[in-house]
Amino acid sequence: MKVNKDFELFKKEFIKWQKMFGLSGYTTYFKHEPLEGGFAEICINLDGMVATVTLSNQLKDKDKPFKNIKQSAKHEALHLLIGRLSENAKYRHVTIGELGECTEELVNKLYELIN
Repeated sequence: MKVNKDFELFKKEFIKWQKMFGLSGYTTYFKHEPLEGGFAEICINLDGMVATVTLSNQLKDKDKPFKNIKQSAKHEALHLLIGRLSENAKYRHVTIGELGECTEELVNKLYELIN
């Protein structure tokens, strides 16, 4: 099977950011397959601490000039960083304490990252 350089770079970059953001507790799977829209996407299972990250292997000609593998990997890692906060915000009956806990977790991670 031929190694796809873009996909290998995408995985490497995503893992770099995942570690930098302190998200090593997630089991991460990668896919390289067609996507409806966009360059990449992430599906997060918070209960199982699993992230499935997909890089599109079919881009429309109009999108090709905007392809940036490193930027896409970082973007998806940022979605993982805010995943818990994002999911909790969707619940109709989320408590103030739960949202506060998620927010505090994110602030603490960002505090360590930003000098």
